[in-house]
Parts: sequence; structure tokens; C-alpha cells
Amino acid sequence: MDKQLDFAKAEARLKRRHTVRNMLVYGMLTLWGVLVLFPFYWMILTSLKEYGAYNAESVPSFIVTNPTVQNFIDAFSKVPLADYFVNTLIFTLATTAIMLVVIIPAAYAFARIDFKGKNLVFTLFLALMMIPNELVIITNYVTVTNLDMRNTFMGLILPSVMSVFYVYLLKENFSQVPEELYLAAKVDGTSDFKYMWKVMLPICKPTVITITILKVIECWNSYVWPRLITDEEAYYLVSNGIQAIRESGFGRENIPAMMAAVVVISAPLVLLFLVFRKKIMAGVARGGTKG
Repeated sequence: MDKQLDFAKAEARLKRRHTVRNMLVYGMLTLWGVLVLFPFYWMILTSLKEYGAYNAESVPSFIVTNPTVQNFIDAFSKVPLADYFVNTLIFTLATTAIMLVVIIPAAYAFARIDFKGKNLVFTLFLALMMIPNELVIITNYVTVTNLDMRNTFMGLILPSVMSVFYVYLLKENFSQVPEELYLAAKVDGTSDFKYMWKVMLPICKPTVITITILKVIECWNSYVWPRLITDEEAYYLVSNGIQAIRESGFGRENIPAMMAAVVVISAPLVLLFLVFRKKIMAGVARGGTKG
């Protein structure tokens, strides 16, 4: 009887410790979530405030009593925000499509095709990740300038169509597909291209989707290279356009309209992540799991 009582007390203590630990963990996660999401809340809040009401606030208000959409109208009517959107869409879609055409065969070759010096080539290929981005940007800038491709979409797109990390991620994913499938396909006379297209890509679809989404986000948020290679407003992307708006009189004076432009630009990426978040997590986890 005493042993049962002691066991029950010990179990109760463990449950209390477990409950307290969970409360602390979830409390810290909640606090962290609030800190991370607060800038987005403040951005949306400011975008809905009237210009006069915002300037009249001596103490910032955390609620909007009279929300307005005029700031969003001003963001599109007083600055060429729609043109920035079109430029960014062209840049993002073209860069992502060309990148997939480049990295998928490269990853497949490293994963399945045996050729002399493959391991050495792949090691040297991975070593490129050690080169600082600043050095790459300088080299790309000189090359694009010498080819007279500044202020062109080709100059924006070409330096961004290759990613060593994405090749590595996809190669690791391809390597997890049983080699017996490849040998059976070769016995049936299937070409490497057909095997890659019909077998490997459908099996590794989550990782390909993940890479595509991450590249879209990367292109949409691209700032340094477009800012460096374009100085004509006709080729501005949304990131550079927002900077131009901020530096103009419109952006400095009308903060709510500025925030409205930022909300509009951020919304596609937020929606993209919310829709495909499970595929992103699954693809990254699959690509990083061996065996």
C-alpha cells in the first residue's frame, strides 16, 4: 500500500513538472511569436490609418477607429507601384524557371551518372559556397557591365539562375531514390533524361516544389543586385521601388501610404508561405534525411 502511495506521489510530481515545463515553453514561444509578429501588425495598422489622424497622434495608437483604404489607392496612383510589380514578376518567374532547367540536370548528374572525377568536381562545386557573396557580386557586376547588360532584364536574371545549395539539396534527395529503379530503367532502354523526367522528378516533387518556392521568395526579396545593376526606374523591382518611394518626398511625408505599399508588396509572399508551408517543411526535411 505504501509503495503504491509513493508511486502515485512520484507520478503526480512528474506530471506537475511536465505541466510547468510546458507552460514555460509555450509561454516563451508565445512571447517570441508576439515579438516577431508585432512589426507586421504595426505595418498593417499604420497602413489603415488616415493621414491626418496619424500625424495628429502624440502617442501611437494600437487600434484603428476609422480604417481607410485611401493609403492603398495613393500607393498605386502616386507612384508606379504596379510597374514595379510587373518587373518583379518577370524577374521572379524567368529566374526561377531558368534555375530549375539548370539545377535539375546538374543534381541528377551528380546523383546518378558515373563519370571520371565526379567526387572531386562535386567537392570543388560545394567549395563555391565558401566564397563570400561580396566577391561574387563584384565579379558579376564587372562581367555584366562589360557585356553592356546593365539596366536590362538579362543583366538582372542571368547572375541569379544558379544555386550551389539548391543543387546539393536536390542531389541528396535524388540519391535517396533506390538505385535498383535506375538499373531496371536502363535495362528497359530508358534514357537518362526520360528516367529523370518520368521517375526522379515525380518521386522528389516535394523538394522541387520547396526549391521553387524558396527561389521565388529569394527573387521577390532581392535588393542588393537589382539596386546595383539598375539605375533606371523602368527596371526597378518592388524592393528597389520601395526604397525609391521612401527616399522621395511622397514616402517621407505620407508614412501610412508608405506602409500600405509595403503591405501590398509583402502580401504575396506571406500568402505563398501560408499555402505551401507544409510542402516547404516536408521538402527540406526530405532533402536533409539520408537513407
